[in-house]
Amino acid sequence: MAGPQRVTLAMTGASGAQYGLRLLDCLVQEEREVHFLISKAAQLVIATETDVTLPAKPQAMQAFLSEYTGAAPGQIRVFGQEDWLAPPASGSSAPSAMVVVPCSTGSLSAIATGACNNLIERAADVALKERRQLILVPREAPYSTIHLENMLKLSNLGAIILPASPGFYHQPQSLDDLVDFVVARILNLLEIPQDMLPRWGEHYRASGEE
Repeated sequence: MAGPQRVTLAMTGASGAQYGLRLLDCLVQEEREVHFLISKAAQLVIATETDVTLPAKPQAMQAFLSEYTGAAPGQIRVFGQEDWLAPPASGSSAPSAMVVVPCSTGSLSAIATGACNNLIERAADVALKERRQLILVPREAPYSTIHLENMLKLSNLGAIILPASPGFYHQPQSLDDLVDFVVARILNLLEIPQDMLPRWGEHYRASGEE
């Protein structure tokens, strides 16, 4: 099986809840175990931007997301923001990859400074210190100098900064196509198979065009 078997997926309070929910669905369909972390602000964004209303308690949320995505029992594990005994909080048991999508600029700042005030920040700190894959998907416009400096710092520390900036060369026909573009890029970085977006040039090779 290509790519990591377990992935920590965190959602924070930037716009773009659809990206995180779609990635969760894709990870489940690819039979990956997901450690799911979410901020209170992200729950508000989800309720605002989608027709999904998540239960507040981790166990109820875990049951809801498992049914929502068709996950196998135990495939999605939801941890509260103060659950310091959760696997993502320790380098000895954290998954080998973590994605924060969407990543608010506040979370970006906290991760860049090693704040570790909640489980999302601590999990990202673990990924950095253990030299594990950390993908941050900010969604903001425009970026301030502070945002850009934090991104540069995190990039120098080994994180991958993947702005939620969908392309148009695949001729999207819907909002879902634009969401899938970004999610496909995340899956490519994780080396997890996806068929939502052909890699550059694949269409021409498949059709025999020059």
